[in-house]
Amino acid sequence: MSVAKKDYKRITTKSLIEMKANGEKISMLTAYDYTMAKIVDTAGIDVILVGDSASNVMAGHETTLPITLDQMIYHASSVVRAIERALVVVDLPFGSYQSDPKEALRSAIRIMKESGGHAVKLEGGKEIKDSIKKILNAGIPVMGHLGLTPQSIYKFGTYTVRAKEEEEAHKLMEDAKLLEKLGCFALVVEKIPAHLAEKVAQSISIPVIGIGAGGGVDGQVLVIHDMLGMNNEFSPRFLRRYMNLYEGMTTAISQYVADVKSSDFPNANEQY
Repeated sequence: MSVAKKDYKRITTKSLIEMKANGEKISMLTAYDYTMAKIVDTAGIDVILVGDSASNVMAGHETTLPITLDQMIYHASSVVRAIERALVVVDLPFGSYQSDPKEALRSAIRIMKESGGHAVKLEGGKEIKDSIKKILNAGIPVMGHLGLTPQSIYKFGTYTVRAKEEEEAHKLMEDAKLLEKLGCFALVVEKIPAHLAEKVAQSISIPVIGIGAGGGVDGQVLVIHDMLGMNNEFSPRFLRRYMNLYEGMTTAISQYVADVKSSDFPNANEQY
């Protein structure tokens, strides 16, 4: 028997738990600025992730590692000012939580106080459990992140699929159960085999949101620049492009250049 979809005026961490229980899939996209966040929120997204992927798509870095806590707070505060419905989750950047639980708590508090974000996301399992506990004990909601963890790219050496081997798959499952036990409200699993992601989602009560993890999880997340086709250099198997903005925008800008050069713009109706 299907459960009627609930109309949420504002998404909270509790809303996501209810959505999983009711079998309603969770939609999640990244946003990094006011204008884009306004559009994404108006379109009905459930969760906006202010991802450290801003390091790549906004600043042009090769990895997510260079982005700072101050920069994440800047992006997050821009997003928070735009939203009316979505839950805003903010990535804790590399170096702000891994080594010292007290530093992790200070970083999370700064994000919550200075940006107005609703939750933070951390990459890793057992190795960062003390940082997660410290943040949760302060009343700050935490979303976990397992599988391919981009902040550990130099450890992995590649962006290939994670947890294909039994040992790593077993550790991922144990980490997922640990994150649930610690009190995380949700979990992102990135670039892992679909059968493993589905097994994880069925094994824990908190929502599991996938990126490159198949359809058997509780929701999906993509980087907004990728799904809108603003970035034409990134084409992993898991990406579905819903628009080709790169082509549309370059065509429009080229036409603008031509119109300016030919004195066609502005015309008589476009001036005072």
